Amino acid sequence: MADQPYVSRAGQKLAAALDHFSVDPAGLVCADLGSHVGGFVDCLLQRGAARVYSVDTAYGLLAWRLRKDPRVVVLERTNAMHVTLPEPVDLATIDVGWTRQAHILPATARLLKPSGRVVTLIKPHYEAQHLTDAALFPLTAGVLGEEHVEEVTQLVCKQIEQTGWKLEGTMRSPLRGHGGNAECLAVLRRWDVGQK
Repeated sequence: MADQPYVSRAGQKLAAALDHFSVDPAGLVCADLGSHVGGFVDCLLQRGAARVYSVDTAYGLLAWRLRKDPRVVVLERTNAMHVTLPEPVDLATIDVGWTRQAHILPATARLLKPSGRVVTLIKPHYEAQHLTDAALFPLTAGVLGEEHVEEVTQLVCKQIEQTGWKLEGTMRSPLRGHGGNAECLAVLRRWDVGQK
């Protein structure tokens, strides 16, 4: 679409979170886990990121405009759960599809500088299926009912905090995911930062 500011609509989701939480990628070394076409990567570049490691298990999906940008280090056929980078990053962004937050965040922690932050896209419809009381949160044609979105998000955030992260805040994504599912964005820091 001519009025699309990024190579995919995911960029608009990240842009909303960066604005809402006053996260400025300018001059930062970033890692984007689950880049796909590169909406998050595009957003980070447009906001002035110094370098972006673009990580995805697929091959050939990242938009050509981003692929040829000298600030982008393309890591295709690479699982974000196991990736190693040549340097620690200031900011990690996450949109890993069907991987739970409980699994991707420990892997992300290894990539961050001690002062690093994370912006992650939480997909309640997927997380709900893996909760202890998952039967309370049924999906209808793959969609989690609006009445359950907030409760599932809170449960996931509680799990995140129990694994050593400081939750700086959450917000609803301005755009829904595929199938019409509500999504949320969260900003995180490691708990040990600033703690004595």
